[in-house]
Amino acid sequence: MARRPPPDRIIGWREWVALPDLGVDRIRAKIDTGAKTSALHAHRLRTTEDVASFEIHPVQRKAVPAIPTELPIVEWREVRSSNGQVQRRPVVATTITAGDLSWEIELTLTSRDAMGFRMLLGRRAIHGRFLVDVAHSHVLGRP
Repeated sequence: MARRPPPDRIIGWREWVALPDLGVDRIRAKIDTGAKTSALHAHRLRTTEDVASFEIHPVQRKAVPAIPTELPIVEWREVRSSNGQVQRRPVVATTITAGDLSWEIELTLTSRDAMGFRMLLGRRAIHGRFLVDVAHSHVLGRP
């Protein structure tokens, strides 16, 4: 049986979240129920088979702050992007905070410079935790 979140766990179609282990106190994420996996914009991404080094630019359309980050790669995954192209992306794990909840999520790393949001929060990340109210934004407030 699928986990169902409590009725008071509602999020909007975009929310402020934090990635505390990465030094990101807030980043605006689009809640994307069409995406299975969550994604994070990784600037200057460099990878070996098992480590990803990159900068996080948490503010859309700005290069500052630039937070240098290095994380172990959990796996490599083929992801179909919104334009239909398949990309092989590194997957990393970290803690996310949304509202008063914190949990571990997996993020694929990619360039999202041309996209409206630096982060997508996919179905795997919100399953059993939240229901999405697409008529509202920033229901959880700022972290």
